[in-house]
Amino acid sequence: MNPALSVIFFTTASGAGYGLFVALIIALFSGVIQPTEWLGWVSLVVSFVLISSGLLSASLHLGRPERAWRALSQWRSSWLSREGVLAILAYIPMAVFAFQWLILGQFDAVTQISGILAALLGAATVYTTSMIYRSLTPIAAWANKYTTPGYLVFGLGSGVVLLNFIAAVDGQSNDALLIGGILSLFAMVKLKIYYWHHLDEEAPASTIGTATGLGHLGDVAPLEAPHTEDNYLLKEMGYRVARRHSARLRNIFMVVGLIAFAGLVLPMFITGVATLFSSAAVLLTLVAIAIERWLFFAEAKHTVTLYYCG
Repeated sequence: MNPALSVIFFTTASGAGYGLFVALIIALFSGVIQPTEWLGWVSLVVSFVLISSGLLSASLHLGRPERAWRALSQWRSSWLSREGVLAILAYIPMAVFAFQWLILGQFDAVTQISGILAALLGAATVYTTSMIYRSLTPIAAWANKYTTPGYLVFGLGSGVVLLNFIAAVDGQSNDALLIGGILSLFAMVKLKIYYWHHLDEEAPASTIGTATGLGHLGDVAPLEAPHTEDNYLLKEMGYRVARRHSARLRNIFMVVGLIAFAGLVLPMFITGVATLFSSAAVLLTLVAIAIERWLFFAEAKHTVTLYYCG
């Protein structure tokens, strides 16, 4: 598929925003960090900006962005519509949580319940985003068991890394947060290894032979291309990335992820470097996720391309 920059930005930014909010709720309610005013303002503003900018970027990918609101009416059958509805609903408890904590200065039951509800709705929104792709059975690279865990793990992982940096600036860096970030990065890299192995080794569900019913006769190939030039389907659904470029980008993802991993390990053994190293980990993690997202789209091929490419 043609990797649109707006969708890459949307899935990276909104996933990190929701992940940051979920990580914040877990860390606050488990006592890993203290609810200081500075940490609250920075965490919630960053989360809100990432989520909102990501959602706005996604609307620009639509053919008629001014009609995006109509997609919300199809929530009974459309994962895209469910994503939009949940994203809007999540703003309500997020706003209540922020108002209770930062404006009223209260951390009571209402604050906690609204925070938990917002975190659940945020996680559900990321889940519906993943299901937009997971439900597209003609695209084997998406319709597999790794797509949904990938979105959830990458969203939460980027959020934990972001929270590590914010907490470090606030003077609240601690081993529990660092370990959470380390485990998150490990899960992200490990999951992509499994995903890419699946992508490379899994036999295609459909071939020209199965599509024509002639597979039992041997290898089936088209005599000539159905078109003399590229068309919309080939440009959007038959985007091809050279194997060497794909392998290079996968390696870059692994190296960047490893360096980000080191950025969270070293502060556990060297004092006074938590802010510097965690800031580098944030940047490297977002770069790695952007690379992963580009490959997620670029390496996906729609079954319809069998008609054109064989």
